[in-house]
Amino acid sequence: MFNSLLMDLMFVVLIGVGSQWVAWRTRMPAIVVMAIAGLLVGPIFGWINPQQSMGDLYGPIITFAVAIILFEGSLNLDFKEIKGFGRPVARIVTIGAFIAWIAGSLAAHYIAGLSWEVAFIIGGLFIVTGPTVILPLLRQARLKPRPAAILKWEGIVVDPFGALLAVFAFETIKFINDEVTAKAMMLFVGASLFSVFLGWGTSRLLGSAFEKGRIPEYLKAPILFGLVLFVFVLSDEIMHETGLLAVTAMGMTMANMRLTTLQDIRHFKENISVLLISGIFVMLTASLDPHILIEILNPKIVLYVLAMLFIVRPLSIWLSTIGTDLTNRERTLIGWIAPRGIVALTVSGYFATILLDNGYEDAELLTALTFALVFSTVVVHGFSIGWLAKKLNLTTPEESGVVLIGSSRFVAELAKNIQEAEHQVLVVEDSWGGLSNARKIGLPTYMGDILSEHTGYHLDLTPYRYILAMTKVDVYNSHVCADFTPDLGRDLLFQTSTHKRSAGQQFNLTTGQFLFTPNLSINELEERMTSGFVFRKTLLTNQYSYTQYLRERDDQSILLYIMRADGELEFYTAEKELQAQTGDTIVTLSTPNKTIERTIDRLEGKDGKSNVKKEMVETKFSEEPTNEKPAIPGEAPPKISKTAE
Repeated sequence: MFNSLLMDLMFVVLIGVGSQWVAWRTRMPAIVVMAIAGLLVGPIFGWINPQQSMGDLYGPIITFAVAIILFEGSLNLDFKEIKGFGRPVARIVTIGAFIAWIAGSLAAHYIAGLSWEVAFIIGGLFIVTGPTVILPLLRQARLKPRPAAILKWEGIVVDPFGALLAVFAFETIKFINDEVTAKAMMLFVGASLFSVFLGWGTSRLLGSAFEKGRIPEYLKAPILFGLVLFVFVLSDEIMHETGLLAVTAMGMTMANMRLTTLQDIRHFKENISVLLISGIFVMLTASLDPHILIEILNPKIVLYVLAMLFIVRPLSIWLSTIGTDLTNRERTLIGWIAPRGIVALTVSGYFATILLDNGYEDAELLTALTFALVFSTVVVHGFSIGWLAKKLNLTTPEESGVVLIGSSRFVAELAKNIQEAEHQVLVVEDSWGGLSNARKIGLPTYMGDILSEHTGYHLDLTPYRYILAMTKVDVYNSHVCADFTPDLGRDLLFQTSTHKRSAGQQFNLTTGQFLFTPNLSINELEERMTSGFVFRKTLLTNQYSYTQYLRERDDQSILLYIMRADGELEFYTAEKELQAQTGDTIVTLSTPNKTIERTIDRLEGKDGKSNVKKEMVETKFSEEPTNEKPAIPGEAPPKISKTAE
């Protein structure tokens, strides 16, 4: 429709990011939305064809994008975290991957009709289970910790190695077919070792320069990605297809160097990765020939997909986990769930071109085969994981844990109060200093940005039902609620009130529910803590009703939440008026005056005589040093904050 390279590039970017947004709003897998969009603007309506308009640039663009995507994925391979999951993960990512490679290759040859060369290459690539697809499925299904952890780490560890295994298969088959000599094969092995050394050495040098401050902050991300492309191209020029190995080794090395600077550039690299994944996926689908869509319905391809779903995957999991402590129910679930993701699609397109250039005509089927497998696994596993997990009793019960995002003393004290009510809590902040208040009183914490993709890889949010965004940045609080709305629903997302810009005006940014009654900003809540407000709990009884409590409570007190008699939590908001019953507990942030009065009542006998002078009690609870310095962040809370009624 448009005979313009610039117009095609604009469409690719716009459709790619637009598809990501539609997927977020509709809670559909992004890969499905992007595929549909690419097919509509490409082979169906014929509006764009990136491969034709880009010409010779099409291949290098795809190759560069795959290199950066694999590097970004390998940055999540922190082996210190993997060790905690024991033998099952190690078996699945080694023995299981090998079995899946061999079985998948046999299926590709005998069922799909591919030549041995192409079958073993595509079999190696299809061992991947894309983390970009499986992580949303895990959040949706609420699996128990162990099967969820195994599936998550399998996706992260195996994903970068699928392409490398395909490269190894390609070179090995050429050697077996006498297309290359033993000397050339040894040269490939040597070049592979050199690429690993190049990636490792570059990471060590760059990491040292980052940590010693030899590179300014604004140049860190550009230099990092510039060197990624340099390492990839240099390795690939020395020996074709070793560039992917080099950038993977580079990413793995940096992931295990514990570089603090990676936290600073994480947003940038994730944004680049999302943009590349979106754009490249649309480019691949929009460049498809219409006959490939028809080829997907080929009986051989359909049978191959069924074999991968019902034979290859279960077989690899059951055989590789013999002798481990996995139960049969866990093996059944893990053996069924294996969605393929965007990396499989992008790399298969890369190898399809290489194989066709080397004379393997049946490689034309690779794109159709890959699309059929990816779409089938994403849709089938996406709709079945929750149902199967429930049938196998591998879902967690409906938890009422609370994630609190913020660094203030109020956030830490609220989390401590909820924890004392026997609910799980987690305080999240993006700096160690910001977590000092929570760490001082022994609360579970996580340092990281809750909106980061890296956090999604490493933080299990399954036990937590509520998210309370209470940072001092209103826009960020709104973004947190917006980001988790598709997964949790708005009823479980809360944020503190926005700051007032002028009299009677507030930022109109909220996507979560405004917390507490009255709803106050986090700064106002922190001021109450500084002025001596304390957390108070009031149990409703037959003699003391909710109506009486509301009538008698201090006008300055802030209603925080109700802990129901059955343990359920309900937070007060500006949108919903809560009702409480006998057996419920009301939690408020109140002035110490009520605490003083009740202490006096307890000290007085039934005859009304006091054993301690009232003036002494008032002094004990109400004296607030006027010349004292403000509370230091991280300081342990005053004992008065633990007073409960």
